This record gives sequence, C-alpha cells and structure tokens, in this order.
Amino acid sequence: MTIRFAPARNRDILVSVVKRGFGYSVPKIGANDNGLVAANDEPLLTETLRHFAEHGLRAAERARDMAMDARRAGNTADYEWWLSICRMLNRRMADAVAAGPASGA
Repeated sequence: MTIRFAPARNRDILVSVVKRGFGYSVPKIGANDNGLVAANDEPLLTETLRHFAEHGLRAAERARDMAMDARRAGNTADYEWWLSICRMLNRRMADAVAAGPASGA
C-alpha cells in the first residue's frame, strides 16, 4: 500500500495572494445588520434576552404585537420600549411596524 504525504498549505502565502488580488485589506471586525441599535444599552439588552428566553423564536413577533397594542392604546413609552426589543430581535420587522399601520405588519 502506498502512503502519500500532503503537507499543509502555508496559510500566510495564500492570504497574501488574496490580499494582492483584491488590493485592499479585509476588516478584522464583524459586520452586523442591526444598523444603529444601541448595543451598550444594558437594561434593554437584558430585557430582550429575558423576552427571548420566555418566547423563543417567536419573541420578535410577540414584541411586535406588544408594540402594536401599545400604539393602539396610545401609550408611547410602552410602544417605544417594545419596538426597541423587537428591533434588537428583528430589525426589518420593527421597521415595518414603525412605518405605520398601513405597512401590514
């Protein structure tokens, strides 16, 4: 039986070839689609995680429903709170709610 040795590629050479090919450096930080959500708002983050733990994958829908109920009741503070929680979980859904009742959200 023949045994063949395949050495690992030198990753530095491969990366430098890719960098030269594109002509720009790749950012070393992650990207996020949440836009300008206040990531350092600890109470909001804590409540969002608690809400997610309670409602699971339907947490964004539940937060949207709570925001819409608060808007119908005229409670601006609760509406903003629930919309912020919804925005942390699903930005597009929150944007649809913020667009108004005609958005079909």
